[in-house]
Amino acid sequence: MATDKSTEPTLTVDELAARAGVTVRTVRFYSTRGLLPPPVIGPRRVGHYGPGHLSRLALIEELQHQGMTLAAIERYLAQLPDDLSAHDLAIHRALVASWTPDSAEEATRADLERRAGRGLSEEDIDRLAAMGVLERAGGDGFRLDPGLLRLGVQLLDVPIAYETILAARTVLLEHTRSAAHELTRLFRDEVWNPYRERESDPEQVAAMRSLSAHMQPMVVQALVTAFQRSLKEELRAAFTAD
Repeated sequence: MATDKSTEPTLTVDELAARAGVTVRTVRFYSTRGLLPPPVIGPRRVGHYGPGHLSRLALIEELQHQGMTLAAIERYLAQLPDDLSAHDLAIHRALVASWTPDSAEEATRADLERRAGRGLSEEDIDRLAAMGVLERAGGDGFRLDPGLLRLGVQLLDVPIAYETILAARTVLLEHTRSAAHELTRLFRDEVWNPYRERESDPEQVAAMRSLSAHMQPMVVQALVTAFQRSLKEELRAAFTAD
C-alpha cells in the first residue's frame, strides 16, 4: 500500500510555528506541557512535525478563544482519544468554533494560499465557498472563516462533486441547527429556569458559573463523539453486503 506523503511529518519546528501563526517558543512550551505529541526525530536529530500537530495547535487556539485556561485545555485534550487524526481534530476545532460569534477575516489570495499551505485553483476557491469556508469580497480579496479553513483545505483532496458538497452542507446545517435548538431548550427548561428560582443560594450561583464556563466544550465533545459513532454505524450498514 502506498504511503500518503501528505500525512508524513515533514515540517521543522520553525515551519510548524510559521504555518500555525505562533512562535517557536509557544510550540516548545506546549510540548513540555504535553499538549502536543513529540515530533518524529529524523537525521541529525532534527524533529519533524505533521498535519496532526497543526490541527492540535489550531484546536488549542480555538479553546483559548473560548476563554478556557491552559489547565482546562490540558484536561480537555487529555479526554480525546490518542489516535485522533488531523481530520478528526479539525472537526473538533470546527465544532468548537461554531460556539463563538462569526469572526470572518479579510484575506488576499496570497494570504489565503499561505494559510492554506498550498496553491489554490479557481475550482478550489469555488469548492471552499460551497463549504462556507470563504466568500469572495471583490478583486483579489476574500472573507474567510479561519475556524473552517484547515478542514476545508483537507476536503479539497476528497473526490466529491461541487453539488454534493452543497447538499451535504445543507443537511449538516439543518440538523445541527435543530440539535442546537433542542439543546438550548433543554438547558433553559431543566437547568437555567430551576437555577433562577433558587439563585439566592451561594452554592448554586457558584455551580452555575462553573457549568456555564465548561458547558460548551463538553457539549461539543459529546456531539463529536455521538456523530462519529453514528456515522460509523451508518456507513457500516450502508456498505456491508447483504
